[in-house]
Amino acid sequence: MSDQYYVAVVGAGPAGLFAARELARAGARVILFNRDIKAGGLAEYGIYPDKFSMKDALRSQFRQVLDTPDITYYGNISIGNQGDLTLDDLRACGFQAILVTAGAQGTKWLSMPGEHLTGVYHAKGLVAHYNRQPDFSQMPFHFGKRAAVVGAGNVMLDITRYLVHKVQVDEVVAIVRRGPAEIKFDKKEMEYVIKNLDLEALDNEIKRVAPQMIAIGQDPAVAKAMILEALPKAHPTNSKTRFRFQFLVSPSQIQNDENDYVSGLEVEDNSLSLTDGQVVVRGTGHKRVLDVESVIFAIGDTVDDSIGLPVKRNEFIKNPAPRFPIDGICYEVFDPDSKADISDIFVAGWSRQASTGLVGYARKDGVNGAKAVLQYLQTLPPKKANTSLLEARLDEIGKPIVTQEDINHLSAIEQYEGAKRGIEGFKFSTNEEMLDAIMTVGYTPLRLRSKAGKIREG
Repeated sequence: MSDQYYVAVVGAGPAGLFAARELARAGARVILFNRDIKAGGLAEYGIYPDKFSMKDALRSQFRQVLDTPDITYYGNISIGNQGDLTLDDLRACGFQAILVTAGAQGTKWLSMPGEHLTGVYHAKGLVAHYNRQPDFSQMPFHFGKRAAVVGAGNVMLDITRYLVHKVQVDEVVAIVRRGPAEIKFDKKEMEYVIKNLDLEALDNEIKRVAPQMIAIGQDPAVAKAMILEALPKAHPTNSKTRFRFQFLVSPSQIQNDENDYVSGLEVEDNSLSLTDGQVVVRGTGHKRVLDVESVIFAIGDTVDDSIGLPVKRNEFIKNPAPRFPIDGICYEVFDPDSKADISDIFVAGWSRQASTGLVGYARKDGVNGAKAVLQYLQTLPPKKANTSLLEARLDEIGKPIVTQEDINHLSAIEQYEGAKRGIEGFKFSTNEEMLDAIMTVGYTPLRLRSKAGKIREG
């Protein structure tokens, strides 16, 4: 049964990896393309840096996936309209189906005045920076003494943790559009920063918004207790950073000084009401300015429209009448202009629904996306994979293309370098450093395509 279908998977995060394994186990020949050198996606570059055991466990799983027969990994290669290969290039190479699991590479902004100022960042860039993702590892950041983090989820707490323990700013204020009864973060993530939470400020903030909460049937005391659930297992702190919340406020404008640095954040107070049993948040028109020197938006992500698929409201457009739904969910891409599905292209993971769930969710969604692809493939005649067209096209690209063998080689070198330097979880910060390390003689055989398009071995 092996090698009866030929499928491209774009993106090697958890969704792409486990989708590739599902496809290969079902008899498909799978080529896994990844923009990064390393596989793992946000599991490699989005988990807080010192969660070493979690990262090691995930990397072990990923290595096992890449060891699956009939999966070939190509890293350091981008797919899209401005990439090394386009979706049409993949079709021309003979792939019968393409599953896009490239995550949500775009950033979501609020389009407010001042977003261009020095000191304004998106959480995606900062998380990638402190996780040494090559595109962001060398980026400079200016936080000043007081930072605002916009959002109410786990990413907000990860950013707060970094500002509290690594940068050690004087103050972090979380800007939350809704009330304290509707926070989205987990108790476990709060344990890392709750030692720095200003309890008196929390009391005052709960009292300030309590009348509105009570008016719609919410209990301020319960909401406060939920926030403080993390106290018994609070992690020790190494800073005097003050952490506090501002509830029921929305950013409206970022103010600047004479050098175009952030000098303040204007926010609008919100009100709560019930409409058809749903909590509704509305602006009151009353605005005030918070004294901050940086603003980090932790408000979610959007897909990358440069891949070449139709986008609406931060997501790729899916077929409203799916042919191959899995558990009632559509994984098929739809073209609104022709009002027809794009039959050979599917999406899964955050490429299907941005900023949804963590590693376990992405894994499940990738597997289900693969099942949808397999249903589609069964409507086609079996086709033995012919990789010669792809090999010829890769030779034309003229850049190093990384294989699974190469990333195993890189992993061994990083472990060696970490042990030598006494650094747990050591990894190189730039693509250049990683490629140089891979090309080091003395480890496993290396296969990289040189600029001349030939196979280089070391």
